[in-house]
Amino acid sequence: MNVTDLLAALGLFLVLEGIAPFLNPQGVKRALAKLATLPERELRIAGLGSMLVGVFILFLVR
Repeated sequence: MNVTDLLAALGLFLVLEGIAPFLNPQGVKRALAKLATLPERELRIAGLGSMLVGVFILFLVR
């Protein structure tokens, strides 16, 4: 892996993260307001799950 791969991954991440606010800003606001009310434990579990799925995807493609 080199810096070019890292920058490509970062660029793709930013594009994917920007799709929802661009297409549905009100929906994103509602989702973030709901997230603010969740307990920290649930957010940590969701974050861990997201990281594990990401690692699994990286394992499959690499």
